[in-house]
Amino acid sequence: MHIFIIILVIIAAWHRGNWSRFHKFHATMLYIIAMNLLYFYFTYNYPIWTFQSNMGIPERVLDLLHAFIVLPCTVIIFLSNYPDRLYNQVLYIGKWSLIYIVFEWTGFHLGIIEYNNGWSLGWSFLFVLVMFPMLKLHYSRPFMAYGLSIIIIAILLHLFEVPWIY
Repeated sequence: MHIFIIILVIIAAWHRGNWSRFHKFHATMLYIIAMNLLYFYFTYNYPIWTFQSNMGIPERVLDLLHAFIVLPCTVIIFLSNYPDRLYNQVLYIGKWSLIYIVFEWTGFHLGIIEYNNGWSLGWSFLFVLVMFPMLKLHYSRPFMAYGLSIIIIAILLHLFEVPWIY
């Protein structure tokens, strides 16, 4: 399933992404990679969710494939098609959040995503409802996005009692 998702996202990014604006999206693509790698750093010994491999691919390799392929492709598709009107933006973020949750729900029921230490699909839904607006915020106001990201990370580390100092 992981390989299927990766291939599907690459195809979608190829067809739905505006590659002529890649240079404008690049910083936000790096932002989402950096935030994902921070998750791996802080939760290395205390994961709140993990990918499970059903094809013999090591979980850390799956983590990196998602971090360096799925998430940046998501950014280029998401930002390429971001609407102008507020009402349409709310619907657009809702659509993307629903897409992510449907894939995660499917992955959870297929046993390729595992929740640990208090995380659940409900937390994932709340997370993506924040993640997509943060991507747009980073695109337009990166310093504000980094500041809010620090606050959000601190709150999540506290809520899930992640022992982040080793």
